Amino acid sequence: MAFMEKPPAGKVLLDDTVPLTAAVEASQSLQSHTEYIIRVQRGISAENSWQIVRRYSDFDLLNNSLQITGLSLPLPPKKLIGNMDREFIAERQRGLQNYLNVIMANHVLSNCELLKKFLDPNNYSANYTEIALQQVSMFFRSEPKWEVVEPLKDIGWRIRKKYFLMKIKNQPKERLVLSWADLGPDKYLSDKDFQCLIKLLPSCVHPYIYRVTFATASESSALLIRTFNEKGTLKDLIYKAKPKDPFLKKYCNPKKTQGLELQQIKTYGRQILEVLKFLHDKGFPYGHLHAANVMLDGNTCRLLDLENSLLGLPSFYRSYFTQFRKINTLESVDVHCFGHLLYEMTYGRPPDSVPVDSFPPASSLAVVAVLESTLSCEACKNGMPTVSRLLQMPLFSDVLLTTSEKPQFKIPTKLKEALRIAKECIEKRLTEEQKQIHQHRRLTRAQSHHGSEEERKRRKILARKKSKRSAVENSEEQPVKHSNSNNSAGSGASSPLTSPSSPTPPSTAGYRVTSRPNCGRKKHTPFSGLLLGEDCLQHYLHLLHHLHLHQQVPHQPQARRCLLRSCPRL
Repeated sequence: MAFMEKPPAGKVLLDDTVPLTAAVEASQSLQSHTEYIIRVQRGISAENSWQIVRRYSDFDLLNNSLQITGLSLPLPPKKLIGNMDREFIAERQRGLQNYLNVIMANHVLSNCELLKKFLDPNNYSANYTEIALQQVSMFFRSEPKWEVVEPLKDIGWRIRKKYFLMKIKNQPKERLVLSWADLGPDKYLSDKDFQCLIKLLPSCVHPYIYRVTFATASESSALLIRTFNEKGTLKDLIYKAKPKDPFLKKYCNPKKTQGLELQQIKTYGRQILEVLKFLHDKGFPYGHLHAANVMLDGNTCRLLDLENSLLGLPSFYRSYFTQFRKINTLESVDVHCFGHLLYEMTYGRPPDSVPVDSFPPASSLAVVAVLESTLSCEACKNGMPTVSRLLQMPLFSDVLLTTSEKPQFKIPTKLKEALRIAKECIEKRLTEEQKQIHQHRRLTRAQSHHGSEEERKRRKILARKKSKRSAVENSEEQPVKHSNSNNSAGSGASSPLTSPSSPTPPSTAGYRVTSRPNCGRKKHTPFSGLLLGEDCLQHYLHLLHHLHLHQQVPHQPQARRCLLRSCPRL
């Protein structure tokens, strides 16, 4: 299957991880309220922008919805009297801009459905829970043994992926979780290959992969069922969260966070790296590693959501690694994401920004060494180590893993080839996006430098110097032209400075032009002590020759005046 120019039916071209930026451009006062005009842009292209109009009450409604996070967001306060004053409206506009900036700077909030609906209602107006229920209901018609217990509302971060608590009718006490997801922008498999690979996932057996009980797919989505784990994920352990709570409540502003012990970090890290190596050796793309995609089963980590890469869904950390052109393969993406995961396991929280300039003290220098190889400025600039290289580092090389379960995941040769081509297409889109971001960043820096106060002052100084130079040259040209016109009037026609029939120029000795000793290439003339370079001296000799041709007396003051007029360097 070649790189698809035309997307398959059902494929969602919109990448939900591309950041939105919003600028409150203006306000307009109506009879009873004020509306704020907001320019919203997706990504780096100014052409991909639109305007929305929002009232303060709309901001207040958004803020109330975000209270579930527990964050204190800087929404400007309400004002009942005087809220139509011009100065107050301008101050509130600045406050609303700051409010939006704070929300969009938060990685979790910037990707939540609430903010997307507020800023981009055209693309996020659908009720995805209702769509998922319709798809699940259609599935149950052919598989009547399953039954929905309740929807697990917003337990994940993805807008187009929904979860439901399930049970089997003849086993009512056993709980399972059903996940439904729409196709994403990186879905490059044909419908036939896609459905075959989805149905192949339950056959994947590995001690560090969470088993899939059932999997099926349509032309536009996929549905998978797994056993529900009451203990939750690795992220739930770090943040002391309940697995059924909404994603925003669990992870935006946790009251208690705790890094793991060194032995846990070593063991969990080794297990995750082993399963990543297994998938890469099989040619199966992943690219979706983060703490919420690692299920805890006793003292064992098991990887979740292998179907995401088949569905073409973008990674949770995509907005980070698209900034670095050396992170351009799915293996390097997995290694970079492992750095984020290791940071959370070590410090109990995600990094404030990436790349990380300096790391806080850790329980072992070996931990910091791995973090530096995946999250530091140098690593992001020069490239990631391989998974095999991480396994050889001191933090993980001495960890002994004991398991009796033999890995097994048989992928037919035809499907392996389809996976290889799909992987190349995913990496190609990533590389192209990174290139565009890099070019935009260079252009922005150049424009910022060009518009800086220091640069404007420098350009003003250069402009003044150029203006003065032009004025001096113009003033020098006018006397020369006047002198030439006088000479032409006296002789009837102007002669060229040199010609084959012209007499030999007189010797400079007659006019007392002498060399000044010990002065390098400069010559000295007795005319007011002028120091002449070689080119000026040559010009002076031609001038004397010209005076001689026209039988003019080479009087010293006259020669000096003519020389100064005709030689701009003097």
